[in-house]
Formats: sequence, C-alpha cells, structure tokens
Amino acid sequence: MTDIACDTAADGLAQHEAPEASDFETLRHLVKHDTVKTVLLAVPDMQGRLTGKRFDADHFIDHVVPKGSDMCAYILATDAEMRPLDGFALASADTGWGDMSVLPDPDAVYQLAWMKRTALVFADALANDGQPVSVAPRRILMHQLERLAARGITAQVGLETEFVLSYADTGETGRRGAQPVAKRNLDYALDHPPVLTRYFDDLQESLAGMGWPVEAIKTEGALGQVEVTFPYGDPLRAADVHLLFKHAARTLAEQAGLVANFMAAPQTGTGSGCHIHFSLLDRDGVPLFAETDGRVPDKALHAIGGLLDVLPHLALLYAPTPNSYRRFVPGTFAPTTFTWGRDNRTCAIRAVGHGDDLHLENRLPGADTNPYLAIAAVIAAVLAGLDHKLDPPKPYIGSAFQDVKALPVHGSLEEALAALRDCPLPAKDLLTPEVAAHYTTAARHQLDLYRTTVTDLDWRLGLGTA
Repeated sequence: MTDIACDTAADGLAQHEAPEASDFETLRHLVKHDTVKTVLLAVPDMQGRLTGKRFDADHFIDHVVPKGSDMCAYILATDAEMRPLDGFALASADTGWGDMSVLPDPDAVYQLAWMKRTALVFADALANDGQPVSVAPRRILMHQLERLAARGITAQVGLETEFVLSYADTGETGRRGAQPVAKRNLDYALDHPPVLTRYFDDLQESLAGMGWPVEAIKTEGALGQVEVTFPYGDPLRAADVHLLFKHAARTLAEQAGLVANFMAAPQTGTGSGCHIHFSLLDRDGVPLFAETDGRVPDKALHAIGGLLDVLPHLALLYAPTPNSYRRFVPGTFAPTTFTWGRDNRTCAIRAVGHGDDLHLENRLPGADTNPYLAIAAVIAAVLAGLDHKLDPPKPYIGSAFQDVKALPVHGSLEEALAALRDCPLPAKDLLTPEVAAHYTTAARHQLDLYRTTVTDLDWRLGLGTA
C-alpha cells in the first residue's frame, strides 16, 4: 500500500466496529496524541458530495465541538459546478447569500486512512431558528427514518455501486478522452492488470482502516468498470460511508494517475448503477420480509407495491441529472420498466435471497445518485405500500425489457419533473412544499444549462452536414 494510510493509529477510530462510529471523546484522545492534526467538517450537498471546511484539530475540539460552525447556505443551492443560482428560498441573491449554522454529529466521526492525520466529521445544517434545514439531503433521510421508527421498524441497507476507472488525460480534450484501465471485458475476472490490483489493495485497506471494510470488489463488463459492495447496515451510516468511499476512490485514483468516474452513463452504451439492497426489521429484530415455506410475505409484497407505485414519481431524487436517463436503455443491465421479479436483473425491483435473507434490490439509481435522497425515496415508497397495503402485479418472468404493458422508466429529466407534480404521497411524508420547490428548481437549472450548451454531438452532426 502507498503512504496514504501510514498514519492510521492502532488505537484510533478504525478500531471501532463499523456500526459504532467514534464519538468526540475518542477524537479528543487522537488530537491530544497528535494522531489527528486536521478535521474536515462535511455537509453533504444536493449532488451527494462532501462540502465543508478544514479545521486545525485543536481549534475544532475547543471551539467547533461545543458551538458548531457556520457555512454559506448556498452550498445546498448550487449546481455541480458550484455556481450560485437564483430561485432558491434557502440561498440566493435575494437572501444576500447568508450563512447557516452547521452542527457536528458525534455519531459520524471517521479517521481517514487515505489522508495523513486527518479525521472527517459529518455535520447537519440548521436554520436561523435552530431547526434543521429541511432541504438538506441528510435531513430528508432522517425524516424517513423517524417515520419508520414511529412504527417500531428499522431498515437495513446495503449499497452496491459501479464506477469507471480510466488513465488521467492531460490533454485539452478533458477527462472524456481518457483511456479505460482495462481494454477487454473483465466481468468476474481475477486476472487484473497490475494497476487495478494495486488500486484495489489501496482502496480496500483504506476503507478497512476507516472502520468500514467493503464486502466485495469485482470488475464489470464495461471497459474499466468496477463494482464495490458494502455490507448491510444503518441507512444513514450507509449513506455517510458511501460519500467517504467516493472521496477515497477519487483521491486514490488521482494519486495513481487515474480518474474515477461516477457518471450514470460514462460512455454511450455503458451504464453504472448504485443499487440499493433493502430490508426491514421489527422492534425485536425479526425480518419482516422473511419467507415462509418459500412464499414471499405480504409485507414484502406491499413494499414492492409501494415501490412500483411511488418511485415513478420520485425519479428526481434517485436519477438527478440529464445523464442519469442515458443509462436506462436495454442491454446495460439497467431497468427500462417499473416491474419486479424473483432474481431478475431486467426488473426495476429484484427480490433476492431466501428465507430470512430475502430482501429487495432497487436497481433504478445510477452511480450519480445522492444516496441520502435515493434511500429516502425507497423508504417513503415502502411505507406507502405498507400503510395502504398496495399489491404489486405478478412477478415478471423473462426479459422485462420486452414488457410493453408495464410503465416505462422515464426517458428524461423533463419527464421526471412532470411525474413529480403528480406524486401521490402526502406532502408531510416526503415532499414538503420546501423540498419539492428546492429540488425542482435545481432540476430546472440543469435543464437550462443543457439546453444552451453546445455539445460534441452538436459539433459532429453539424460538421457532417456543413
């Protein structure tokens, strides 16, 4: 392994089991012994990225832990290029681009094995009245978890994400001209090129050093495509760790002269997903989706019914960019219809496993998804199915790509916006007026940018007809 993880302390955060993130007392101990010199205070933004500030560790312990900090509220109201945009109630020129308070979460503290003497602490955004900022992705997921808890139910989530590794391109053509690290289909291969083996070693060791080891890493069918699977766990923690994983994947790739691409459609004909494996437990820890004599239980069927009924209206939350919809084409293993089936990868919802291990896999989100929003959409849809006892159609057998009767997956961000307006969920369940307006505004800004930007395809077609 390279020197990026050489400062992981034997008595540091990595020693804690993954479900038990360290508290501030352990962080104080690491700072006192100079194991941690820098603390990153991170607020997940709308795009599912880590934004925030870098603090001297002593200052963080003495001042930020007891009082919190502040950040410009616009970090929750920008596009992917961090452009300040108008139209957001939270932050715009009309609001003067004011600050919001950010409160570090003592249950979300991680020592980063890929950055020397550095810890990262997740923070939650607070409005001027001290209430949580309702449009913050982390808060949206927390709201759904609270709704589950009120019913005596907990969720377990495992994320399975794909990305493409390419050699860094130093020319003016940008990263799209980079060459993938693999020149052939390496799906399930174990004979990887040395550059991939070294990268996998670094990634696995870094994530294990953080206290959240991966379950598995495999190469996929597309050139340079990699899939990483994480164990089941708490949904909020799973989303937090997913952002840390992406930070590690990109950092380690850059150090190795590579680029880690988390686009949903990184190339024409290639799709990268972020599948959400999901199950529920009652207050005694008994699986609610467990089979009896090989029969899928009613609660699992109602959950599937809710997913198929509600997810078409919430695509904006799990497929957030115009590029997201270029993945939904036959032949990419991405779903094209809102269907479900037993161990059927052509369906949007796949029931997989047996007995107590039966769970649901949502195959709709792409690699560009914001995990907080995507998981929140799943929980809201499942709760709708359970509350209203929604029955799904029969499980699809065969290729769901060919099902002409099933509702098709949206083909564009414009279609997703239109479907959001018809969402059957009560506003209090997920889409409060503030949340709906905020993410609708963000989508419209994206569409305006795409509408006015000249692309390589425009050039190619234009030159061909000149």
